Amino acid sequence: MLSSRSSKSVDDVEDLVIEGISEPAILQYFQTLNAGEFDATAALFADNGVMHAPFESGIAGRSAIAAYLKQEAQGIKAFPRQGIAEALENGQTQFQVTGKAQTSWCGVNVLWEFLLNQEKQILDVKIKLLASPQELLNLRR
Repeated sequence: MLSSRSSKSVDDVEDLVIEGISEPAILQYFQTLNAGEFDATAALFADNGVMHAPFESGIAGRSAIAAYLKQEAQGIKAFPRQGIAEALENGQTQFQVTGKAQTSWCGVNVLWEFLLNQEKQILDVKIKLLASPQELLNLRR
């Protein structure tokens, strides 16, 4: 079956290319986030997964992550560009992805740090804004 650009599936991970990253869970994280499918984004996390969003303490658990994204991530688009992966001795994998996040009013460079368990679920993601202190002050609401 042929698919058009307007009917992309979040499972169609080859539509998103991040140089150095081929892990489907990471690609799906960005695809579902950009599509506003926040329940699907949260489903990529382990039961006890944690999201460390800018200006927030850790948000733990799928339902809390989904609720946070529905409240705070509307209209945000992530543009990951490149990344690296490192296998850890305990069977987990660490990923660092750099790119840009865009809102309707600004764009900022971002570093996403992911930790995946052996089942390829997200245990932890830290979202770090790569901006000057003044730029960060301007982002706070």
